[in-house]
Amino acid sequence: MRYVVGIDLGGTNIVVGTIPEDGSDVLGLVSEPTLPEQGADAVVARIVKLARASMAAAGKREISGVGIGSPGPLDTKSGIVILTPNLGWTNMPLRDRVAGALNLPATLDNDANCAIFGEWWRGAARGATHVVGLTIGTGIGGGIILDGSIYHGASDIAGEIGHMSIDSTGRRCKCGNDGCLEAYASGPAIAARAVEGISAGVDTALPEYVGGDLSKITAQIVYEAAHDGDAYALEMVRETAKLLGAGVANILNIFNPDVVVICGGVTLAGDKLFGPLASEVKRRAFKPAWDACRIVPGALPGTAGVIGAAAVFMQRTWGAC
Repeated sequence: MRYVVGIDLGGTNIVVGTIPEDGSDVLGLVSEPTLPEQGADAVVARIVKLARASMAAAGKREISGVGIGSPGPLDTKSGIVILTPNLGWTNMPLRDRVAGALNLPATLDNDANCAIFGEWWRGAARGATHVVGLTIGTGIGGGIILDGSIYHGASDIAGEIGHMSIDSTGRRCKCGNDGCLEAYASGPAIAARAVEGISAGVDTALPEYVGGDLSKITAQIVYEAAHDGDAYALEMVRETAKLLGAGVANILNIFNPDVVVICGGVTLAGDKLFGPLASEVKRRAFKPAWDACRIVPGALPGTAGVIGAAAVFMQRTWGAC
């Protein structure tokens, strides 16, 4: 059996694993902090070191290539990272640098595309034909799978779901636009909205969770307080669910998928988020689109990007995965 190394490159961590062509396992899973402040050469050296460690842990198996998932925008045909603010890279030939160092063929795709492709191949969206996914963390990424292939669009930008506008005069997003979904429902945005309410004097126990240091409030803290029954935290989760629901309803009406998969830390909110999210989508989407679709949390936390990156290599190189 052939094996492929999957690399999930993020602004915070690099995760690498070795995947058999049937996707049945993740061998030699290793991870290290990305440390982008050390520069591109250091990050590439770390990627290569982790890939070699993963291959060594996988034992004497036939390694056929490397799939890389990276933040973008990208040029997937030439293997270049055009721009990624979290890493500070511009026009970085990542695919060829990794391929050359490992002496293996390689592919490059968007990290969110890879995560959703992994969920389609071996995770929560397995068996579906048309899938749209959201990866919610520091930002909101997305991926679109149509008839079993990633939809890239005309210039590799398709799937930037976090930058759909849900309020034309709303909160300023880091991308420079106003009212993006990411500006409301990403992890930092949820925390920022919670702190704004606390600063305005709302009654909540949230400050007690962080010893009064509001700068330490995260989306995970908000979810924890909501699970504990804090009324304001519950309101924040419900409001986030409505905002995400508006975005997901747009997706249903445009793409008519059979599965929408939501990945990332937001899934920690559980039914307190997914319940009102589903209600909002049902209220907003056309009924035939709603009736045909399942909205599910990701099933491959920590490995979806690795599995999906390897699967991208298999599909592009072998024609199937």
